[in-house]
Amino acid sequence: MMELRTLHYYLAVTQYHTISRAAKALHISQPALSRQLSDLEKELGIQLFKRGPRAITLTEAGRYLQERALTVTKIIDKTTENLQTLTPIVSGSLDIGAGESQGMRLITRVLGQLQADYPEVAIHLHSGAAGRIANQLADGQLDFGIIMGNQVSSQYSALKLAHTDSWGILLPKNTALAQKAVITPQDLVGQPLIVSEQAMNEHRFQNWWQNVSDQLQIVGTYDLIFNAQLLVTTSHCYALAFDNLVPIEDNSLLTFRPLSPALNESTTLIWSKDRQLSSAAQIFLKRLKSITE
Repeated sequence: MMELRTLHYYLAVTQYHTISRAAKALHISQPALSRQLSDLEKELGIQLFKRGPRAITLTEAGRYLQERALTVTKIIDKTTENLQTLTPIVSGSLDIGAGESQGMRLITRVLGQLQADYPEVAIHLHSGAAGRIANQLADGQLDFGIIMGNQVSSQYSALKLAHTDSWGILLPKNTALAQKAVITPQDLVGQPLIVSEQAMNEHRFQNWWQNVSDQLQIVGTYDLIFNAQLLVTTSHCYALAFDNLVPIEDNSLLTFRPLSPALNESTTLIWSKDRQLSSAAQIFLKRLKSITE
């Protein structure tokens, strides 16, 4: 069975690309480190490295082990850190994964108050789509996830937040479509459109654009609205996006128009039913519930 120390040795070699430099960073001898790696390959029965004259490279199996080792060591480090919360001083880390939403304003307000009261707690915010957040919750990398939409798996505990996001079109001000107060599916026929990749994969707009879906010109997808707005500005395409994520000022080249019929999505905080929350996570949840309920 692989030991945690062996994983740390392995990750050092993947970081420094040579056994000599990794051994120096680990403060062990080069032969001892080489022996550890050889024993690891023998134990697994698979080649992890290709040893070259100047540096080593990872095999496909080696890259897979690197990815999993990073996850395992991160979870162990986080667990060790959070064990400190058993003392009267609340410390440790609080990891929250979320997509882009104005609903994060409430979350960050509670986090700010929490950190002011418990400065030993480290806050880590992770951006990502719902699928990635679910995987990180399952792996124990996250304490909480924030998702948009009404579908919440039964494997999670959930707290519905008061905030609702509304979909609309982010577009250049100098286009004819910007003269409309709202945007209908027919307005988008033949128009160059970029769409949230997560929303597309989850078929969020299928019921909204209905019978004109085969007439839409979807030219791309995006993960982050900041990058999407740059593409809208430079390419004169349109982006399906949540409202209030891009600042629209008088001197801005862009504007935002809501959809008609309106398309809204709820915001929900989720966490694993099978994992004990740390003290910091419990305090955060209690404070958030006191506001939302």
